[in-house]
Parts: sequence; structure tokens; C-alpha cells
Amino acid sequence: MSGNDFESSVANHRREEEEEEEEEEEEEEKEEKEEKEEKEEEAEEEQEEEEEEEEEEEEEEEEEEEEPALKYERLGGAVIGLLEKDTASAIAVSGKFLVVGTHSGIVHVLDYLGNCVHSYLPHSASINDICIDSTSDFVGTASADGRVVIHSLSTTESYVFDLRRQMRTVALDPQFAKSGTRAFVCGGMEGTFVLHEKGWLGHKETLLHTGEGPIWTSKWRANLIAWANDLGVKIYDRDAQVRITYVDRPPDSPRADLFKCNLYWQDDTTLLIAWADCIKVARIRARPRATAGPSSLPPLYVEVTAAFQLDCMISGIVPHPTPPSPTASPLQAPKSFLVLAYIAPDKFSNEATVDRAEQARKAANRPELRIISRSGEELSSDELSLSGFHQFGCNDYALAEAEGLSEASGQRCYVVLSPRSIVLVRPRDKKDHVDWLVQQKRYEEALEVLEAMDGEGADANEIGQQYVEHLFEEGEFAKVAHLAPKVFGQTAKLWETWIFRFAHEHRLDTIIPYVPIDTPRLSRLVYEIILAHFLKHDPPAFLRTIKEWPTSIYDTSAVIVAVQDKLDQISSTGSQGSLLMECLAELYISNRQPGKALPFVLRLRRPNVFDLIRENNLFTDVQDQALLLVEFDQGLVEKRRAEGEVVQGMSTAIALLVDHTHSIPVSRVVQQLEVRPYFLYLYLDALFDKDPQLGSDFTDLQVKLYAEYQPSRLIDFLRASNYYSLEKAYAICQERDLVPEMVLLLGRMGNNKKALYLIIDRMSDVNRAIDFAKEQNDDDLWEDLLRYSETRPAFIRGLLENVGAEIDPIRLIRRIKNGLEIPGLRDALIKILQDFNLQTSLLEGCQTILHSDCTELARRLQRNQTSGFFGSAATPCLICSLPLHDSSQSLTLLFLCRHVVHASCASGGDELPRQPDAALLGIGSPGRGVGGKIAFAATVRARIDQGCPVCHRKNEGERTS
Repeated sequence: MSGNDFESSVANHRREEEEEEEEEEEEEEKEEKEEKEEKEEEAEEEQEEEEEEEEEEEEEEEEEEEEPALKYERLGGAVIGLLEKDTASAIAVSGKFLVVGTHSGIVHVLDYLGNCVHSYLPHSASINDICIDSTSDFVGTASADGRVVIHSLSTTESYVFDLRRQMRTVALDPQFAKSGTRAFVCGGMEGTFVLHEKGWLGHKETLLHTGEGPIWTSKWRANLIAWANDLGVKIYDRDAQVRITYVDRPPDSPRADLFKCNLYWQDDTTLLIAWADCIKVARIRARPRATAGPSSLPPLYVEVTAAFQLDCMISGIVPHPTPPSPTASPLQAPKSFLVLAYIAPDKFSNEATVDRAEQARKAANRPELRIISRSGEELSSDELSLSGFHQFGCNDYALAEAEGLSEASGQRCYVVLSPRSIVLVRPRDKKDHVDWLVQQKRYEEALEVLEAMDGEGADANEIGQQYVEHLFEEGEFAKVAHLAPKVFGQTAKLWETWIFRFAHEHRLDTIIPYVPIDTPRLSRLVYEIILAHFLKHDPPAFLRTIKEWPTSIYDTSAVIVAVQDKLDQISSTGSQGSLLMECLAELYISNRQPGKALPFVLRLRRPNVFDLIRENNLFTDVQDQALLLVEFDQGLVEKRRAEGEVVQGMSTAIALLVDHTHSIPVSRVVQQLEVRPYFLYLYLDALFDKDPQLGSDFTDLQVKLYAEYQPSRLIDFLRASNYYSLEKAYAICQERDLVPEMVLLLGRMGNNKKALYLIIDRMSDVNRAIDFAKEQNDDDLWEDLLRYSETRPAFIRGLLENVGAEIDPIRLIRRIKNGLEIPGLRDALIKILQDFNLQTSLLEGCQTILHSDCTELARRLQRNQTSGFFGSAATPCLICSLPLHDSSQSLTLLFLCRHVVHASCASGGDELPRQPDAALLGIGSPGRGVGGKIAFAATVRARIDQGCPVCHRKNEGERTS
């Protein structure tokens, strides 16, 4: 091989390798692209799946948010065993029991607990219809065996009618038990609808209708009978004995034997018709009289007031109240329909098919119980979980209302029948509403509803605990704390448990405002934990709390130790130190240790320190704190004055020291206040006002303090006190040139002339000089005053104007020098003369009045003493209350005060003779009778030493009879 070939082959090989590499790269890129697209598709699918799941969750949430209107209860007891052996085919209900017919022809009478009360076998084939009269005594059954049987549940009365064709319906007269006719109607596959009535010769039959196919159902209410056949619904008026209307069957309706007609009398004039998927409301009305006449129209007519179509087949219909709310009245007027809906598995559009798979019966859907409004709107829908539902058709179900039970219980009750089970249906009440709200974790709404119900029917505490547990898990601590009083109530254990949980979450601040301190009373540990929390994190709140809480709920001593330890760790001069000292003061006071609280209160300068001292008798504890108390009190007074407040009277601290001198000695207070003379002045002044003797040892000092701080009060003090040194006081007054005080002191010292000289020379006050002379009552002093006044015309005039008993005007006038000019002398002399004339007139007038009064009183006395008064032997003695003349030998005394008493009742009266002495008998002889009486009266007066005993007792203050 040549070199060129080798090179070309190498080049070709390289080219091939490059092409292969390119192809591999392209394949890798393609694979990566495909993988990327697959991943994108997978991501899109996952996103779509997530969105679908979210939508499903949202739909589920929406569905969950909608509260069901009804509640369901499967009937247990004997029902389960009975329907396992046989299947139910028909049902009728009353307020007392349920009557169930089976496909074996057996009738079971059940109570509402599922217990079998009675069973009997009236038929040999399926029971197609059952009816109960209004008394719940007679039960009528129609069967496929061609017989109609009416059986009494309380007696042996029974009726059997063999009509030889399959019977589909029977309806008893509502008053069947009370009526003697024992009327009922029945019909079946023969197509005749017959009224049977009991007569003399047996039951009479009246043909009401025939010729329009089988009679599928019938209902009797009052005087109206309704039935349905293949063409429609007819209504018969038994009173008028005429058929009044015909309501046709909806066009294109499915087979009547597969989808039965349901009739229900809502009241005496309203018939509900549900056939296949259509509902009609027929109202029976009275025909107006104007239209009644020869036309022979029936007196009643029917008006279809509502008609609408549903998207399902109807297995049963009853009226139902609207709105379906738990809070609505359970027996309010029905405004909607409760429909047992059957959703067909196919449309039966190709019934002639030869396809085996298509011919096979398809599994049925679950039946639904729907609430439909009068306008056809679906208000709610619930699927029913019934055993074997996939095997049953539309005609296998039935819906009935227990009217009597609804009226007795105050709540509507419905019964749903399937071949294998019986379900009781009731509107949800408030309790059910609460349970649903709890399931939805809408606890707050549940509690609000419970509060409106006053707690009836549910445990509010349990719901509340679930609510707070939910909120706590969600971190809603504030809401939990707010609800705590309502939820925990009086249960101390619950309170303690939740407080510990809050403490564990470091959320004590949230629950503390709601913690009870009285009802209920929690353990001491709880309150001490709260106080410890406040002491560590919020001292101001700690102070507020110990002020508000009673000390009985926690250990005060332990808390004091904790506060003291914290105070020892910080400076007591700071704001936190002051706060802790105030806390200690409050704790000591609360713990009945005011003496230990006093130092802290004084250091804090709290205004209540004085109240604390008085209320707890802490005077001995403050006897060495006098200066501190007064300084603190004066600071408060100055602060109040700075704020514009008028402060009068004695300061609080001074009043406290003065009022308790027995506990706070005066000498110790004076010793402490000497460094502050003004405070000492206030104290001694208040002390003197209370009792001058209390500060008698410090009167010389007090004179000096008065002269310095209150000179106007010095003279009052000098007059009132007798304990100061006159010489020292005079020196102090002389030093400060206090002339009135010097005059007073000179007078007390006996230097009246010098005192009078000061008044005349320094004060030039003639009235004061006259008053001073009067006080001293010294003739020499008056002479000095007159002598000093000789050269002073103003003094002479003043003396003339104030002449009296002390100054003889003649003596003063004679001392006036000739030629001395005295201003106002004439007026002064005239005033003197007028005063003397006035005095003379007053004396004469008083003498005249006195003489007249004395004369009048003397006459009155003489008249009273000499006048007589009425008396008898039965007049009682004023001392002993016995008759005055109780015997002939008794002696009676009559006093000039007109009081009459027994001589023995007067002091010394026992010594008086009962008869006059022999020496006195001659005195009482004719001619000398007056003398004898006077002599005897003198003897009596001498021996009765106290005079009239009645007046004596009055004078002594004793009560006389």
C-alpha cells in the first residue's frame, strides 16, 4: 500500500469516526431532549394532579363546610334479624308504631326502638300496601295473593276480602275504628277501584272507577279519596259522591309498574303527587256559588299550583319545613319537600336489545334523600348507606312521615324503608348543629349557639376545652386566655394545668390577667409562680399585684425573702431600688409587720407614712425620726402650695408629735429640732396651744422663737404663760424694741410707772394707758397718769371721754390748768353731764320698777297664804297617799304653801301631841281661842325642823306622788 493510499484511508477512517461521533452526539442530544420533554410532561402531569387534588380538597372542604340538614338512625333491635330472613315490601307509620309488610306476606308491628311488638301472617304472597287508621288500631293490607285483610291490633275483629286478582293498594277511612260503616277502598291489577262499606247484610261495594288500567296507589284524607292508574290521578268527594278532578300522568313517563306513583295528603286540601321524575301540587278548592247551578258541577275543584321535574326518580315524598336549619322551629309550616330520590342506572331506552351484556341488570346507585323547594330547587342532598342498595329498584324503597310521633316529640320524624333496613330520619336540632360545628373545629360558633341554648343538650365545658386546646396548638394564646374564665369556670385543677402550660411556653403574661384569686382559689404554688415571674420581668406589675391580691393566697414570708434578695443585689437609690422598697413596705404591712415597713416608707417619703404610724401605733418607732418627719411633711406642704392649693392649720407631722407626747417625749423632739429653729417654733407653738404646761421647760426658748418668727403672737403667749423668765423675756423684747410686750412684762415685774411711761411716751395711746391703769387698779398709778396728762391736752380729753368709777371727773377737771387749750373740751364736758343725767334717770327708773314688783309679789304671797281651798277627809296625803283623816285622833298639818300632810309624815311630826296640853286648854277657852291656836302653831313650827316635807323633797330633787 502506497503512502497516499494510507493517508487517504486514514483520512477516511477519521472522517468516519467524526461522522460516528457526530451521530452519537446527535443521538445523545435527541435522547436528552426526549428526557427533558418527558420530565416536563411528568412535571406538567404532576402539577395537573396537584391542581386536581387541590381542587378536590377545596371541593371536599366546601362540601364539609355545608352542614347537613338531616340526621339518620338505622333502626336496630329485632329489625335486623327480621329483615335478614325476609325482605320488606311495604310500610305504614303512626305515632305509636311502625307496621312493616314483607314479601312473605308477614306483618310486623315494631316500636321506634326496633322491638317487635306483634307479628301475624295475613297473606301468602308479597304485601303491596299497608294502611293504618287514625286511632292506630286497625291495619289494612293489600297483597299479591289477591286478598285485602283488615286486622285489629287490640281486639279480635278482622276482615278478609278475597278479590282473586293481585291487589296493589288499600286505604282505610281515617275514622275506620269510630265509624260503623268500616269503610275502605282498594284496587289492583284488575283495574277497578271499589269502595267497601259495612251494611246490614254484609259489606256493600261501590265501584268508583274502572277501565283505565291497574290501580297503583290510593290515599284517603277526611272526605277525599285520591288514587292513581296508568292515565293519571283521580280525586273522589265522598260527601258529594262524585269524582271532582283528574290530574293526568306526565307525558313520556316511564313504565308505571317500574316507577310507582306516590300520593301524600299534606293537609285536608293539598295533595302532593310524585310520579317518576315529576312533582305536582294539587290544591282542592270550593267552587264559587255563582258558578254552581244547573251545570251539575261538583262543589269542589282542583288547581295544580306547582309542577316541576327532577333529575331523578322519586320513591317517596313528604312535606318538609324550610329552611332546613337546626335553629328553625321543628314543626313550622312545611315550605319544601323531602324526596327519596332513586337515580336509575340506565334510561331504559333500548329495551328490545338482544345484547346479553346490555340486557343484564345494572347495579343501582345509592338512593338519596333530597330537600326540594317549592320552585324545584335542590336545597340539600344526602346519599343513604343502605345494605344491598345495588340490587334494588325504585319501587323497593318507601318514605313515610310519623305524624303522630312528630306532634308528640315536638320534632318531625321520617322513615325510609328498603328491603333490608329501616332508617329513621329527623331534622338536625341545635345539639346536632353544635356537634357539627365541633367536628368542623368551629368551636367559637358552637359555644355561641350553646350560650343561646342556655347549655341544654351539650357539655359546654367539654367543647370549650376542645376549643382552647385547638387554639393553643395554633398559637392563639390570647384567645385561650380570654376564653379561660368561661371554659375553666370553677374547676381549679383545669386552671392550674393550663397556667403551667402557659408557663412552659413562656406565655404567663397572657393568662395572668384572667387568673382567679377567689372563686376558685388555686394552690399557693400557682400564685407564687406568677409573683416570681413579675418580680423577674415586670417589677411594677409585681407591686400592683401584691396590692390587689389578698395575702392569704401566697406565702408572704417567702415572697419577702425573694424581694429582699433582689434588693440586696442592686442599688437602693435607683428607681428599681425604690420600687422594690415600696414592694417590701406593702408586703410587711400586709403581713402585719408595720414596724418593719416604716423605715422603707420613710426612705421613700410616702404621704401615707403618717396614717401608717397612727393606724399601727408606731409612735415609739419614730421618736428619733422627728426631724425627718417634719422635713418630709414641710416638703409636702410646700409642694401643695406651689400647686396653688391653700394649706391651713397645723401640719401633719407637728400634729402627730404633739398628740402623742406620751410616746414621743418633748425633750427628745426639741433636741432633734434645735438645728431647724423654724420647725422647733412650729412644734412648741402647737404644743402650747394644746397644753401650756407641756412645754413649760422651754418657755424662754419659745419667747425667743416667737420674737423671731411670729412677733404678733408673742404678747398672747406672754399673757397666757407663767413659766418664762420675765427678765430674759424683757431683754429679748427690748432687743427687738417690742413696746407692747415690754409694757406687759414691766407690769408683771411691778414697774408700773415705767410701763405707763412707755405707753404715754412711746405709744402715745391714752386708751391703752387707761386700760393699763384699770388692770393695775392702783391709785398711785392713776395719779401718775393724771400728772403725766396735765401737759398733754389729748390725754386730758381722752380721760374726760373715759371717766367712770375709776376717775372722778371733778378731780380731773380741777387739775386742768388755767389757760390750757384742750381741743374738744366743751364736747367732752357735755358728754360727761349727759352721761350723769342718764345714769340718774336709769337709777330712778330701776327703783320705781323694783318697788312696784316687790309690792305686787307681797300681795300675791299674802293672798295665796290666806286663801282657802277645797278638801275632804278622803283627800290623800301628798307623802304617804293615805287619806288625811284616817282616824279621829290623826293630826293633819296645813302649810302656807298649801300642802296638807299627816303630822307623822313630816320630819319631827311624831313628837307632836295628838291633843293640846292641859296647860293649853285654858288658852283655847272662849275669848282666848286665837292665842291658843297661835301658841300651838308655834309649838308645831318649832318641832317641824324641815318645814313642808313636800317642798323639802322637791328642793332635794325627789319625786313626790
